[in-house]
Amino acid sequence: MSTSTDPAGSTGARPPASGAKLSLGLLLSINLFNYIDRYVLAAVEPDVAKEFFGDQHSSAATLTKMGSLATAFLISYMVAAPIFGWLADRMNRWLLVGLGVILWSLATAGSGLASGFMMLLVMRLFVGVGEGGYGPAAPTLISDLFPVERRGRALSWFYMAIPVGSALGFMIGGVVAQHLGWRAAFYIVTVPGLALGVWALFMRDPRRGRAGATPHKATFGDYLALFKIKSYVTNTVAMAMMTFAIGGISFWMPRYLTEVRGLPAGSKTLFGAITVVAGLGATLLGGLIGDMLRGKVRGAYFAVSGFGMLAACPFILLMLWVPFPYAWGAMFVAVFFLFFNTGPSNTALANVTHPTVRATAFAVNIFLIHAFGDAPAPPILGGIAGAYGWDRSFYLVTLAMALGGVAWLVGARWLDNDTAAVSAKEQASKTNT
Repeated sequence: MSTSTDPAGSTGARPPASGAKLSLGLLLSINLFNYIDRYVLAAVEPDVAKEFFGDQHSSAATLTKMGSLATAFLISYMVAAPIFGWLADRMNRWLLVGLGVILWSLATAGSGLASGFMMLLVMRLFVGVGEGGYGPAAPTLISDLFPVERRGRALSWFYMAIPVGSALGFMIGGVVAQHLGWRAAFYIVTVPGLALGVWALFMRDPRRGRAGATPHKATFGDYLALFKIKSYVTNTVAMAMMTFAIGGISFWMPRYLTEVRGLPAGSKTLFGAITVVAGLGATLLGGLIGDMLRGKVRGAYFAVSGFGMLAACPFILLMLWVPFPYAWGAMFVAVFFLFFNTGPSNTALANVTHPTVRATAFAVNIFLIHAFGDAPAPPILGGIAGAYGWDRSFYLVTLAMALGGVAWLVGARWLDNDTAAVSAKEQASKTNT
């Protein structure tokens, strides 16, 4: 295997900043409810469709409409993210996080109050705006709290909320809807979100870049320069393909299991449990392996991500072809490898961008991966399923995953040099202070 020089040098790992673990715990908790909220909707989607559309709840037109609920949320999220990312590079990030969490929590309660499809659609738009205030700022806070040597593991803990929160969303949505109705599923996650949002307002914003970097307000040219970073561009392309796959699978899986494969409603809970165990293990292990291989394997974070994505592809197809309960095993392996890239890919995103533009870099990434990923995925896959069958939809998901894996492997050749260039700039700015 090829080796590369560790951009951090041989000075040894620096300790995290003061209060880093508390901040990480709060951000992890917020991210957990972020994904719980997203996938409560996916869990109750069949019930919502039956109430709002009656006998037409399984038609191609209805499937496309219900898929647009996820798209509406993602459109507002990806449009708001660059605006809030620009603000996060210039003002107190915890303030943006707190206000964003409070807004999306109130909109979640409004989702439960929706009297019709259009009101629910508007509430999901407001959820997206709230998450747009949180999404770009949170990973940059972690990047400033933890040194580059430990950043992968710290971000993996943060992104652990994706599989765990998603799974809890499926479980909460399925269980609560079964006993109290689908509206109660939204109400039950509102109060914890509001409490976490208020707590965030009292947190202290850490110094950007840590250890005395020279203050610098990013210019428009700095933002354009992001697209000259080859590893940033290839990472964004790969993450868009991954997001298309995860967004599409997650939104439609409850309906696929119950209406296509004929499983009972309790299968949503089992799918949630698989997502927790496989996704949690993969997210933490991927970040740990990426950190361990950093400096030893060329483009380690991308190599780990690409391997995981390609390894998941055959198991998605196997899930379609084998009967249950054996298909659960294929699904477990697919989910495991699908989440293997989460920590490494986001760590690479932080490592190749300077602290002064990092929030905007994450915001631009958020915009692009959702615009070409999970924003179009639910209505596209729902429309294909309604017209041609669910197998065709999953074939498209598998193709997107394969393209993402190849993009990461191609980008591995540039990642170390891009990381080293940013580290050199940070060190130069500290030396000049």
